[in-house]
Amino acid sequence: MKPFNLSKSKDFQRCHHLRTGRNQREPDTPINYLKNSSQKCSSWKKCNQKVTPLMWEKQTREVNLLWSPEILQSLTSGNKLQCSDFILAVGHNAASFLSAYVLSSSNWDAVGRASVWNERSRAVAGQSSEDSACVFYRHKDNPSVLICRVTCYIAEDQLFQWAEKVFDCVQHRGLNVTVLSDSSVADYKTENYLSSSSAPFLRSLHTTAFSDQPVCQSLEQPNIVTGLPAAVLNHCQVHCIAAAVYQCYSDVIGPDSVTMETYTPVLTKLGKVMQLVQPPSTDVLSKFVRSTDIQSNLYI
Repeated sequence: MKPFNLSKSKDFQRCHHLRTGRNQREPDTPINYLKNSSQKCSSWKKCNQKVTPLMWEKQTREVNLLWSPEILQSLTSGNKLQCSDFILAVGHNAASFLSAYVLSSSNWDAVGRASVWNERSRAVAGQSSEDSACVFYRHKDNPSVLICRVTCYIAEDQLFQWAEKVFDCVQHRGLNVTVLSDSSVADYKTENYLSSSSAPFLRSLHTTAFSDQPVCQSLEQPNIVTGLPAAVLNHCQVHCIAAAVYQCYSDVIGPDSVTMETYTPVLTKLGKVMQLVQPPSTDVLSKFVRSTDIQSNLYI
């Protein structure tokens, strides 16, 4: 039997044209593409416009918010979420802290998620990263309290999208935003020697509309806040929203019980709107305090 050459098959050539963004055999001819991602190669259709890698990547890097039917119906009707407190956790320790100390109770419902794809997106724990890496929760008894856990990487060109789309769904009057953010102690700049016993520790940065007293000292110059916490803080500053970022500097990579407890004073101050699970059970904590699969090529 004559061996089958996959590279000469029509389906392979079409897929290759889509992947490379051009028809290498006939550069001036239209490119074939899938009508939607669930269809097979047999259902390709013609397009008179050439599809380039840049156009394809621009479409997939769009930040999409997927809400529950109830919230979606309300937003479609022109109503925004009535929210008094929005708590955002960025990073594995911050997100694990909310999961263990707050969300482990049965008083919360998952009401939406943000779908984000970029060059560092990957599946974790048998789930697609977009299914579990950026989820919104709402309190059952007090629906005005909204929580968001973010454990995925959000690229620089997606930060503005995320902040704009999320806060466009939330009413701003009377809104208080609290951001918990992970950071490595190696990124902390100080003139004095920083001993290993000093970490983990908290630093804060807030908008001018924030009138409350922070639970820790302010972030010293020349240290800065980056990534999603910076994008959210900037958005809140522009729109005169009371917001505070609490950045935890830790010397441990991955979820750690000591680092997670560092965030406790932040949410304790919000005891009027939520109740902490204090202390969480060993079974609950053990689900988060464990070795994680971290992409890194640094060996010490």
